[in-house]
Amino acid sequence: MEKIIAAFFEELKIGRKQSFKNLAIYPLLSNYSVTFDYLTLDEALNQNSIEIQEIDKDGSVPELKVVNKSPTMVLLLDGEELVGAKQNRIVNTTILVPGSTTIIIPVSCVEQGRWSYSSSGFSSKERIMSSSLRAMKSQQVNYSVREEGKFNSDQNALWEGISEKAQRHEAISPSMAMSEIYEKEKPVLEEYLNGFNNIDLQIGAAFMINGEIAGMDCFGKPETFSAVFKKLIGSYALDAIDRYQEGKEYKVLKSKLTTFIKNSAKAPVEAQKSVGEGMDCRLETKKITGFALCHENQIPHMSVFTKATMNRQGAKLHRFSQRRRYRL
Repeated sequence: MEKIIAAFFEELKIGRKQSFKNLAIYPLLSNYSVTFDYLTLDEALNQNSIEIQEIDKDGSVPELKVVNKSPTMVLLLDGEELVGAKQNRIVNTTILVPGSTTIIIPVSCVEQGRWSYSSSGFSSKERIMSSSLRAMKSQQVNYSVREEGKFNSDQNALWEGISEKAQRHEAISPSMAMSEIYEKEKPVLEEYLNGFNNIDLQIGAAFMINGEIAGMDCFGKPETFSAVFKKLIGSYALDAIDRYQEGKEYKVLKSKLTTFIKNSAKAPVEAQKSVGEGMDCRLETKKITGFALCHENQIPHMSVFTKATMNRQGAKLHRFSQRRRYRL
């Protein structure tokens, strides 16, 4: 797996920087294109090809049932929000759901105060959890996979992170829903979305907030990146809003990105069977955390984050400890 991931990194070319306020993006370009077909979550939902439900009438916080009614695989992305049923959830890791199959997927709750049906199943509001919380969750899932062979998060830590962010954004809701933060910041998020453009051969992007690398997301073909482009901008922009200071300028150095990519390419890889198709490969060093999904020796999605994610005041939002036990 190390060779497959290293080869993927080697094909990446860094495009011209784009910036808006304190968020900068370096497009990641490549001729890379996976040879297998799949639908994104939103494509599958729009075509009524997939149903996402509680696992049974009573439900289970860390699990959901996915029914793929199409013969085509469906790509569920790490951090994508699923809205409805007994409480809103996010996907714990990227999953290729096999065609014409029902599977149980690992999820985390992002709505602490509700456990009652708002709908029979789940829909999409085209949101991905903020990059800082995804980074924290990545470390948690990496540890859970290593110690227990499960793709679990620390649910209490995620609730705490969502609560802190909601308070900073003055977006407190009765159920402490992550979605309230996005709704509150919708006008500002639109400004960030309009500040960036997708370009030819772009399969991913590296994101810098206040001049520091936050993370990168890459996909197996440009069409997928284009389909989720706005979701990803929103994920990183929400953290940029947290740390924005009017009138302050930051040096955005390409050299930081090249170092980040080199370190990521050399990171140790721990591979295990994915929840769906392919192999789930966990990446972690002292400085980065992330994963890559590999299917048929090809990579449909990879995410890598800087570990020390900072909040608006410059304090570390969470420092993950391997000594911490994870609760559901």
